[in-house]
Amino acid sequence: MIGILGGTFDPVHIAHLRCALEVRQALRLAEVRFLPCRQPPHRPAPTAGPAQRLAMLRLALEGQAGFSIDERELRRAGPSYMVDTLTSLREELPGQSLCLILGVDAFIQLHTWHRWERLIELAHLAVMTRPGPEAEPGDAVAALLRQHRVEDPRMLHDTPAGHIVFCPVTRLEISATRIRALLAQDGDAHYLTPDGVLDYIRQTGLYRAAHIMEAGQ
Repeated sequence: MIGILGGTFDPVHIAHLRCALEVRQALRLAEVRFLPCRQPPHRPAPTAGPAQRLAMLRLALEGQAGFSIDERELRRAGPSYMVDTLTSLREELPGQSLCLILGVDAFIQLHTWHRWERLIELAHLAVMTRPGPEAEPGDAVAALLRQHRVEDPRMLHDTPAGHIVFCPVTRLEISATRIRALLAQDGDAHYLTPDGVLDYIRQTGLYRAAHIMEAGQ
């Protein structure tokens, strides 16, 4: 079974990597494919460009067994709709079990995604949960959950798509937004993102206040 973890990765950080590892181990995934988004439909454009985010992701995953990068959204023009991505993957891997990895915040907003009802037909959904209270989904997503949730992760290996499983992961209060803000103030981001990524950010001047002003012009 292949896991799909989408995001802007602007920049990729330790929480991305740790959660991906924990989900891969818990669900016994053959691999997790990190899927950098070119143009997110629900949020502002990333600060770093596609080539820069891809370079940072390659540095972060270098030598990491079970992790790979899927570049198809970076190569596709227009908004990066997950339904289009999963359709493309399903055409390539018709009988393969695919598992879309989501944070619980994204999951409860699933009804706002483009053609969201199709997602469960194309892949399983692995919803990452963390210790502490979580928001509840609305009626549409709650109905989907009642219909498709399973408790045993092994069931995901038996079919290509159609199940939802909750997967507990470690709560790490790290965000790309916080890292960018820290770097814009010349702060130290050690231990928030891999050293290779931090070296790349320093060398390119990414996320410094001057760079952000230039990107916005």
